[in-house]
Amino acid sequence: MLREKGFIRVKEAAALLGVSPNTVRAWGAEGKIPEYRHPANNYRLYKRDELQQVVEQVEASVVEAIRRKAKYAIDVANRMRIRQAMS
Repeated sequence: MLREKGFIRVKEAAALLGVSPNTVRAWGAEGKIPEYRHPANNYRLYKRDELQQVVEQVEASVVEAIRRKAKYAIDVANRMRIRQAMS
């Protein structure tokens, strides 16, 4: 029933996020990822869609960080070329 609503358990969440189950539990306890509890057995549950959004946000921030570093490296190289040309 809960699977039909998009909920997954810790092990599946860990596989989706690429981290260990203990990391998923810790992130849930710290509020870094939304965490729910099964009404009958109190197991931790996570919404697949919400975790997928987390993955996408992390990927986007990594891409942006790489872009910034590449731009910085290009700027440094250009400054070095200018200094060499002026000397």
